[in-house]
This record gives sequence, structure tokens and C-alpha cells, in this order.
Amino acid sequence: MRLTWTVDTLEFTHPFRISRGVMSTREVVTVTVTGPNSDHVGRGEVVTSPFAQLDVDRIEEHLRQVRERCGRDGADLDRALTPVHPAVAAAVWSAVAELRARRDAQPLAVHLGLPLPTEVPISRTLGIGTPEAMGTEATALMAQGFRLLKVKTDADPAASVRRLAAVAAAAPDAELIVDPNEAWTAETVLSVLNDLRGLPIVALEQPLPAQDRNGIRELRSRTEIPIIADEAIHTLPDLDGLHGLVDAVNIKLPKCGGIYRAHELAAAARDRGMDVMLGCLASSSLSIAPAVHLASLARWCDLDGHLLLARDPWTGLGGDDGVLRPSGLPGLGVHPREGNDR
Repeated sequence: MRLTWTVDTLEFTHPFRISRGVMSTREVVTVTVTGPNSDHVGRGEVVTSPFAQLDVDRIEEHLRQVRERCGRDGADLDRALTPVHPAVAAAVWSAVAELRARRDAQPLAVHLGLPLPTEVPISRTLGIGTPEAMGTEATALMAQGFRLLKVKTDADPAASVRRLAAVAAAAPDAELIVDPNEAWTAETVLSVLNDLRGLPIVALEQPLPAQDRNGIRELRSRTEIPIIADEAIHTLPDLDGLHGLVDAVNIKLPKCGGIYRAHELAAAARDRGMDVMLGCLASSSLSIAPAVHLASLARWCDLDGHLLLARDPWTGLGGDDGVLRPSGLPGLGVHPREGNDR
């Protein structure tokens, strides 16, 4: 097995703001794994993240460590990947999984023992802005075909109410998932929900800090709106700790360590009666594609990271109309856009 990589920059169409900050670009490392006979390759992607303390230097350092530990035969890859950052491991596992699926002439979903839907409805995320701007964006997204909107907001309850009310008024047929990225308290949640009674809010995604278990417990006793864990869920032990506290978990491959662990985590969540959201980071279609192959296990697919880009260097998923349409080709089912040969 030969492990190589390249570094590029992804530019966003517009600056994207959440409660933790604003981003307009992200550096991206594209990982390629080549089989022993060079007939098949697999690809994966890892994007930089200040929140995860992951920059290009750290990514490349971890990839060099993996290459040194595995050698040319790729022996004991699981052991080699255990010490590295989960986002780096996820990129390598995506590449390895695609290599295996391509070798067997299968879509990745079939390699995982899962069906691959022909259509995957997705949510679209609205970054924090003025109520007017967010309302305008919501109207445009509804016209494109989106029916589930994830609304980012911050710690200010009054501003949050104005933003959500504006989005609901501009997109009356949409369902809303509210995502403060840990910025609220239990009191804030209850106050905002009281002011927005009657709005089509279908879930709250990580409204409280991940460690605030008492606050989550209080919310579960005082609202029937499903609560989705995001920052609080990374591994199977995290899932066990959240059982009975949340209704669903947001599984992101860069958080849990890759496609195989995400599959295991999704199956375990469903076994415990919890719903699954498949999430993503702002990234290209190459990062989104592995999660699409788990779509049959999910209630919600928040897989719109590639739609935030000014130009996606990969193609094969679609999604501009609110629906991903996997190609069904062997492997991940995406390929470089013209002019971005890899």
C-alpha cells in the first residue's frame, strides 16, 4: 500500500459564521492510497480545523507517522492509525475503504453491507447573519428545493429569536433544526422555545455545552423537541454515556475516526433506540461521499458541506436542489471535476 497526499485550499462562496467564529477558506489535504499492483486507488480528505487544533503541519506529520508505521505492505493499519488525530484517520480509512470497494467493483455501501439509496434528502445550514439576510437565504433555499434547514445561532437569546422567526416566516414550509454549537444554557433554550412556540422546530442540536449533563437532563424533562448530541459524541463509550439523555446523535467521520467506526457507531445508536444524524464539516464532495454510503441508517442527513464552496473540486453527488444522488459507481462514486485531475 502506498500512501501519498496533496495540499490545496477550499474557498467558500461567502464567509460562514457560527457561534465559535467565521471562516472563508479551509486548507484541505487529499489522501491517496494505491494498492500493491497499482490497478486500484482510493481517496480521502481531511480539512483543517482551528476548533480541533488541526492544521496542515499536524496533518502531514500524522500522515508521515502512518506511512512509517505501516510500511509499503500496509500491515496493521488499525494499529498505525490509533494514535493519530481521528480526522486524519478518517481520511485514510475512507481511502482504504474505497480501494477495497473498487477492487471488488462495488459501491462503498455494498462493501459495508448496506443499501445505497438513489436519492438522499439533505438539510442546508444557514450561518449566523442578520435576520433579514438569513430570511432572504431561506427563501432562496426553499426555491431550490430544500425542505429542512439547520439554523446556526449564538448565545444571545433575543437575537436567536429574531433569526429563527425570520427564517420561519421566509420559509413557511420548511422544518428547522436549531444549532447553537453549545452556546446556550438550559434557561436560554426554554426561553427561546417559549418565544417561538408554534414554529416548526423539529430538533435542537447540541444546544448546551457537551459536559452539561444536568442541563440536558432538565431539557429532556421539559420539552418534547428531540435533542441531538454533536460535540458530545465521538466514540462508543460516549454513546453509552448519552443513552437516555439525548434522542439522537450527530455522527461525523472526522470526529469518530472514519467510515468503519461511523458504521459501528450508527448501528449501536439505533440498537439503543436513538436516531442518527449524519453530519459533516465544510469540505468538498470527497469528504461528503463516505457518509452518503451510510445514509440508509440515518433519520437526518446534514451533508451539505460541499455546497458552501465557491468551487467544489470533486463531482458526482449533486445536492443543489436538496437531494444527493449517489452515482452507484464502484468506490465512493465521486471523481475530480474537470481541471482538477488527481
